[in-house]
Amino acid sequence: MARKTFPVTDAMRERVRRLSGVGVPQDDIANIIGCDAKTLRKHLRGELDRGAAEAIAAVASYLFANAKGGNVTAQIFWLKTRAHWREGRAPEDPVPGAAAGSNSCVVILPDNGRDPEDTEELRKAKAKYFARKRRR
Repeated sequence: MARKTFPVTDAMRERVRRLSGVGVPQDDIANIIGCDAKTLRKHLRGELDRGAAEAIAAVASYLFANAKGGNVTAQIFWLKTRAHWREGRAPEDPVPGAAAGSNSCVVILPDNGRDPEDTEELRKAKAKYFARKRRR
């Protein structure tokens, strides 16, 4: 014996769209209207998608209105998510005692044992550099 067709009414379509829009899971919507979740997706896929999209659009509209109205938190959120703004970190001082904005850096070469005087200077410079790094 064949199964009965699932009757879809305009009232049911509206209810599914509204429930989907407020974030009710599809399994729960299926229980509310009295069908299986697979049947719900088969017959009312458009309403499920449309309800979620309309809810996102409504909230985005309120967020945008708040951002335009001067809400700094909404402005920051909008710029981070929509304009891809990111917070950056201040660059670390690569050379202790170097002037701000200089592009110099410290290169620490391996000790090859050729010049003991240079080797001692390198050890002092390295110790000074890393001592300053640990203090921060």
